[in-house]
Amino acid sequence: MDLEHKRAFGASVLLTCVIICGNVPHPVGAYQYNNRYAGDQVFRITLTNDTEVQALKKILGLIKVDFWQPNSASLIHRNATVDVHVKRNDTQHLHARLKLERIKYRTLISDLQKEIEKQTGYHSSRKRRSESQYDYEVYHSLEEIQNWMFEMNRSRPELVTMLSLGTSYEGRPLYVLQLGKRSRPPKKSMWIDCGVHAREWIGPAFCQWFVKEALSSYKYDTVMTRLLNHLDFFIMPVFNVDGYRFSWNTDRFWRKTRSKNHKFHCRGVDANRNWKVKWCDEGASSHPCDDTYCGPFPESEPEVKAVAKFLRKHKKHMKAYISIHAYAQMLLYPYSYKYATIPNFNCVESAAQNAVTALYSAYGVRYRYGPAATTLYVSSGSSIDWAYRNGIPYAFAFELRDTGHFGFLLPESLIKPTCIETLKAVKAIASGLLKKCNTDKDRFSYI
Repeated sequence: MDLEHKRAFGASVLLTCVIICGNVPHPVGAYQYNNRYAGDQVFRITLTNDTEVQALKKILGLIKVDFWQPNSASLIHRNATVDVHVKRNDTQHLHARLKLERIKYRTLISDLQKEIEKQTGYHSSRKRRSESQYDYEVYHSLEEIQNWMFEMNRSRPELVTMLSLGTSYEGRPLYVLQLGKRSRPPKKSMWIDCGVHAREWIGPAFCQWFVKEALSSYKYDTVMTRLLNHLDFFIMPVFNVDGYRFSWNTDRFWRKTRSKNHKFHCRGVDANRNWKVKWCDEGASSHPCDDTYCGPFPESEPEVKAVAKFLRKHKKHMKAYISIHAYAQMLLYPYSYKYATIPNFNCVESAAQNAVTALYSAYGVRYRYGPAATTLYVSSGSSIDWAYRNGIPYAFAFELRDTGHFGFLLPESLIKPTCIETLKAVKAIASGLLKKCNTDKDRFSYI
């Protein structure tokens, strides 16, 4: 074959490949974000004393970093680990400064772009997501999740009711699925929201998994059948709809809502610092450019306002509130904003212990549990504190897998085990709502 024929043959093979490959849709990470994270790194920094804490704060004050854990510099303390996402232009500088200060650290992720592309896996394709058999082991875009919600509502009307609580800042509907056997009078209820922080994709994946399992195991699984017969579940798969969509299309590590600020170019508010409970105190920022920005006033975000309004309206029957976050492998309950013991501590602590035990029984994954302030860090304006203050006796926040190896980039291969174990924990909490808890005598001693 002469050179010209070889070139023609090569071109035809390439064209065939383009056509074939074009019909196999690509994973979300590989061709999105314009390669913006190439060379970025995630550092895990271990601090042993106050001198190191001050040195690190000074170093991080000179470069712009994305805090993964904790979520702001103000929460850095001794005997803690700090996970930070650093832009490629600053990685060498940070390596050098940490070595100079003799601060222990390691590189958790050496190339963030490659890790993003691995998260959804090369096996994953848009074809898998659009087939009639919905795939619960891949991450889904906002549009796919909302279409799925319509389908759940259409296909299981005897157990599912779809509600809209209002619209987001950018005008997207805020959908909720109500699960449970129809009955009068109204039953006890449990609220579960996911996707409060946009980059925590495992949250919406779990909310969808919960709905799938609840509906498919009804009448087959005795525990789930009892739960759906005696409780109503309100499931909000994506709380922060604008932010979640933005994390798919523009910035994978976006955390906040997408509301505009008139004085600053920075957008968004931390939807878990915007609730009307000790608003904008410790653990929240008053600066619009910070990831933990509390907003201009409590419930400034239409998403928070809509959910708060709904929960207030249903608080007579709402007995549990659960918010699904990532990452840290923790189960947290109030208080977040102060170091103090809640009045019904024994009941809530017992429920948390049962949930963590149930979760561990699946794969041996250990979760820490306890009051949010002492177990994680102090934060004001959080949803679990607000729910508790507004009369919901069991208020929990899950921080799902993992403990930092993947961070916000939990691979699709870990969706199934994470959801299976978390479902066991949520079922344990829900089952506890059907029993009386008399371990302490207070206004929440039983429900």
